Amino acid sequence: MSADLAPGQGWPEPVERVSAFLRAAAAEARLEEFAVGTPTASAAAEAVGCELNRIVKSIVLQADDRAIVALVPGDRRADAAKVAKAVGASGARTAGPEEVEAATGFPPGAVAPFPLRRVDRVLVERTLLVHEMVWIGAGSDRHMAGLAPAELVRLARAEPVDIVEDD
Repeated sequence: MSADLAPGQGWPEPVERVSAFLRAAAAEARLEEFAVGTPTASAAAEAVGCELNRIVKSIVLQADDRAIVALVPGDRRADAAKVAKAVGASGARTAGPEEVEAATGFPPGAVAPFPLRRVDRVLVERTLLVHEMVWIGAGSDRHMAGLAPAELVRLARAEPVDIVEDD
């Protein structure tokens, strides 16, 4: 576990929830707070100082009334048809703000891939797995966590699949 995950940082409750989850899972991760908000993948990449494709967007979709989280690179878009096919649903659509918060426990723009309230499955775009480290939202638009893709897959119980739009 990284020393950066010590409790008592005075973080907002959703961020502390992510931090507690990481500590309990003995995760190798680095949770950081940024002076400027990181509500978009571009803003996150700039704050972290990394390439856009190393930022993980947590996209919440509704697939046949089931909440699905698609983890996709910051420079790509989730493909709803591919997500639906991957989970055996007849279709999928991007969840609305209230659905996002109900399913994940996080507000839109601050969704962490764990711990999640009522999400049926988590899918991760395979191309994210090639990086040494990726950055995820960590519960607020000013907090992110850096971790290895294998750790992300383990912690989120994510299934690696092709779920982005074709170029």
